[in-house]
Amino acid sequence: MAGTSGGRPSIYPTLLYADAKTAIRQLTEAFGFTELSVYEGEDGSVMHAELTQGNGAVMVGTKGRGGVFDAAMKEAGTTGVYVVVDDVDAHHRRAVDHGVEILMPPTDQDYGSRDYMARDLEGNVWSFGTYAPEIAG
Repeated sequence: MAGTSGGRPSIYPTLLYADAKTAIRQLTEAFGFTELSVYEGEDGSVMHAELTQGNGAVMVGTKGRGGVFDAAMKEAGTTGVYVVVDDVDAHHRRAVDHGVEILMPPTDQDYGSRDYMARDLEGNVWSFGTYAPEIAG
């Protein structure tokens, strides 16, 4: 199995949105992601974007722009993504301040994590918490 070097994540959740520009704004402003790159088509739609959070990243694009991935995702439904954050309560407050739909407030879990869950503008479920599983190399 191929690995990565230089601190690059080896898994990138990929999310397609009807309005990727608005989604990127919500993900950066409300959830604290950092915009790494955004590539737009001639019509201004987001063809591909990369947003980072800690040492992880997600890729974002616009639904309906064509291509194999777009076709495969057409009827796939929503996506759930888990993101590790240091301060769950502060992160939750930021999301609330930006009007994000909260599905579960910060909650201490039996397995030692503190998590909260939210839904973005297009129905994707995001969980933010302190649980960071150790992954053997």
